[in-house]
Amino acid sequence: MSWYPQAPTLATRVHSEMPAHFRRAEVTEWSRANKAGHPIDSFLEGPCFDEAGNLYVTDIPHGRLFCVAPDGVWSLVADYDGEPNGLARHPDGRLFIADYKNGILAFDPSDRTIAPVLTRRNGERFKGVNDLVFARNGDLYFTDQGQTGLHDPTGRVFRLRIDGRLDCLLDNGPSPNGLVLSAAEDVLFVAMTRDNAIWRLPLLGDGGTAKVGRFASFHGTSGPDGLAMDPAGNLLVAHASLGAVFVLGRQGEPVARIASCRGSTVTNITLGPRGGLFITESSSGSILFADWAAA
Repeated sequence: MSWYPQAPTLATRVHSEMPAHFRRAEVTEWSRANKAGHPIDSFLEGPCFDEAGNLYVTDIPHGRLFCVAPDGVWSLVADYDGEPNGLARHPDGRLFIADYKNGILAFDPSDRTIAPVLTRRNGERFKGVNDLVFARNGDLYFTDQGQTGLHDPTGRVFRLRIDGRLDCLLDNGPSPNGLVLSAAEDVLFVAMTRDNAIWRLPLLGDGGTAKVGRFASFHGTSGPDGLAMDPAGNLLVAHASLGAVFVLGRQGEPVARIASCRGSTVTNITLGPRGGLFITESSSGSILFADWAAA
């Protein structure tokens, strides 16, 4: 996308890095499919805070969930046969996991157990779920990305209602990835990674959607990944190859660029409980921090 001259570039700093003793430089099924078979010691995603200020992150290729305490100490809280990606905190304190291999799971921090929530649709496995977000009424929106792209635009966006009904809102997405609701929860924004764009899905009163459009376009070898919305209504876009979080206004206009101080694989973002932005830079196993007044 073309950035207006008045859109400033803001700096980040390293908040925390995965300690060396947790790194596993191994070839995994995930690295064969996504990193040309190279050994990957970690790939962080899904930053999510609990009410005590602990930051949880996932490690996709090694099936791990970590907790980073406010004092910066890392602890491994789950290690299982999965590929966990996005995290979303349920009001009851559980962390819902979008797991590429296993569907939607729930992690209970009190006893560190993981339980299935939704693993199939009509008896069929998902393509590979990627990210998820809760609405205020408890409905859960999630993306089913798999290996879709412009060659195979069959990625899906679902809503799991609190009564158990599952709605397919979109089934022609080229790699649906991160997603976030508008403040009024009448629009769902979805990062379409292989289209290198953000799609805007209006949510209708009858439960469906219509007039889906492209809200913003980018460039690069990868594309938009995780999304967040700040209290001012700006859309925050983590771009997985341009090394930055892009801040877009209500009409998709550039507001700011928040540049990574480490690698270029900026995958996800969350607002901190005391302000600021926390960003996963996956190639270095780092969590970055940026001051952002609207957060």
